[in-house]
Amino acid sequence: MIKNWFKNIGPGPLVAAAFIGPGTVTVCTLAGVNFGFALLWAMVLSILATVVLQEMAARLGIISQKGLSEVIRSQISNPVLRSLAIILILSAIVVGNAAYEAGNISGSILGLENLFGTQTVQFGSLHLNLYSIVIGVVAFVLLYIGNYKVLEKTLISLVILMSIAFLITAIMTKPDLTEVLKGLFVPKFSSESVLTVIALVGTTVVPYNLFLHASLVKEKWKTETDLKFARKDTIIAVVLGGIVSMCIMISAAAIKSFEVNNAADLAKGLEPLFGNFASVFLSVGLFAAGITSAITAPLAAAYVASGCLGWDSNMKSKRFRLVWVFILVLGVVFSSIGFKSIEIIKFAQVANGLLLPVIAGFLLWIMNKSSILGKYKNTVFQNMLGFVILGIAIFLGMKSILKVFNFI
Repeated sequence: MIKNWFKNIGPGPLVAAAFIGPGTVTVCTLAGVNFGFALLWAMVLSILATVVLQEMAARLGIISQKGLSEVIRSQISNPVLRSLAIILILSAIVVGNAAYEAGNISGSILGLENLFGTQTVQFGSLHLNLYSIVIGVVAFVLLYIGNYKVLEKTLISLVILMSIAFLITAIMTKPDLTEVLKGLFVPKFSSESVLTVIALVGTTVVPYNLFLHASLVKEKWKTETDLKFARKDTIIAVVLGGIVSMCIMISAAAIKSFEVNNAADLAKGLEPLFGNFASVFLSVGLFAAGITSAITAPLAAAYVASGCLGWDSNMKSKRFRLVWVFILVLGVVFSSIGFKSIEIIKFAQVANGLLLPVIAGFLLWIMNKSSILGKYKNTVFQNMLGFVILGIAIFLGMKSILKVFNFI
């Protein structure tokens, strides 16, 4: 039974690996430090929204045997609108992932540095971080092999490692379970916490995951009878991913008298309270979170670019490889020399703020097309859930754009 369950694990853990990156770890850390358990409900909301949208993306991928960007490209008949959609998607996902890739690799480096100290190599006047190069090489090898099964097994192993690390860290802090339950099921909202709530939802409901999921399911499953496996895989993986995020918030809530700005500070803050082991487990979790996102972000960008431009989406095709190599190399270089691509990241945030409601809208439109999905198109209930999430996405998109331009 267990062997059969593992056999039917699919892209779900890869989706979880993609949304639990260093950005998520940092956001959850700050939420826990600043608001304790009070914002755990926001993670529950995020998990529900992610499950609904990712299930749609997975269903589309299995029934159509096409990626989301391919379907969008084929369904927009107006050439001007099609070009605008392609430009928006390419700029947000490809350029956005290039900007965030440096953050993914940097987060993984933080985990290694907490465990083994700083390691740098010198090339002329440049001081390069050795860990950045090692992580880049590992990601390159896994992606270059171009074998979905190898990638799947590697990322599932890293996700399990990350989950265990963060879960043990949270247990070590011995949280008040009554307060945890209150935080989960009794929403508290204040003007001080609004941006943190937006960040928690925004870091979990990730636009590029919809593209990644629709493309990956067709590597794993080919027939409509596989839908039940895809649904189970999606629900289990996203819920477990959400629990990991909650564990980070719970761990951070234990810190009372220590300035915490990121996950590395959280590791230092836990050490005097709970000993070296808490710091070690957290560092291992941070490393795993960083390297999994460092692999999935270039992969998602390659699938999106291939679908938008009508290229072959085979993982071994030259153009496909060219896209992920470009993203990965930029990430390694920027993280290695400590370059902070603030303006690019701001652009990525604006683009993603616009993209989430646009892609959620496209997805809902496509999921109601009998010509693509036949009897597997959305039910009335699925549409109701989808439109509620679309409303939230529009609200979050507006807030994130206003935040970037310092209007709020």
